[in-house]
Amino acid sequence: MTFTAEFRWTSAARSDVGCVRQVNEDALLDSPERGIWAVADGMGGHAVGDLASRMVIESLSYMSADNGLAGVIADARERLIDVNAQLRTEAARRLVSRIGSTVVLLAARNGACAYLWAGDSRIYLYRNGRLVQLTRDHSQVEELKARGQLTAEEALHHPAQHLITRAVGALDTLELDESTVALKDGDTFLLCSDGLSNEVSEVEMASELAPGNCEWAAQRLLEIALERGGRDNISLVVAHAEDVQAMDRTQINPSL
Repeated sequence: MTFTAEFRWTSAARSDVGCVRQVNEDALLDSPERGIWAVADGMGGHAVGDLASRMVIESLSYMSADNGLAGVIADARERLIDVNAQLRTEAARRLVSRIGSTVVLLAARNGACAYLWAGDSRIYLYRNGRLVQLTRDHSQVEELKARGQLTAEEALHHPAQHLITRAVGALDTLELDESTVALKDGDTFLLCSDGLSNEVSEVEMASELAPGNCEWAAQRLLEIALERGGRDNISLVVAHAEDVQAMDRTQINPSL
């Protein structure tokens, strides 16, 4: 469905409990008609992570589609800060240290996207044959890499691999990072929980995203993660942008 005059979006989403866990603590939002997509991963090992991720996604699902890009991100921030406070209150009521969830959100308006995140759920952009990770994990391993104390290869097998430093509900004050990217025709975005990124290489991601078929890519990426053992819950959203004006020019002059 189309919600702007410049780009037409298609998307597809998958979420699976995996092969080991008993409960799916992931949740996701796939709303191409409103230009909003999100993935939340309840903090494994903590109380009711599925509640946390569900609260995050339910709150984001009520965001207005009428705001501009800055308004969407401001609305998302406000909602996530409110959920953070609710989760802190709920954790205190249950006498547990925290109930939390990662979050990564992508919003599109006209010729640009904005994204914000907390934790280690990720957004990748596939453009012109190249895959780039747009988000930077909020994790102990990522901090060690940034300080030059770990290589990328060492990070894959580090014992602190799953220890995150930010999440909705983790602390009284929620820190969210955000950024923007200008859109180009054919851009494909992948939002995912670490249940996918820990099992599937970036080479494999790029290969499945290359054709621009969201349904195919989402299904294949899920299947690969499951074939590797599905050690965690697996959630992903694939969103593809087409420049409507470029399509119109092609229809007028097929030789372009």
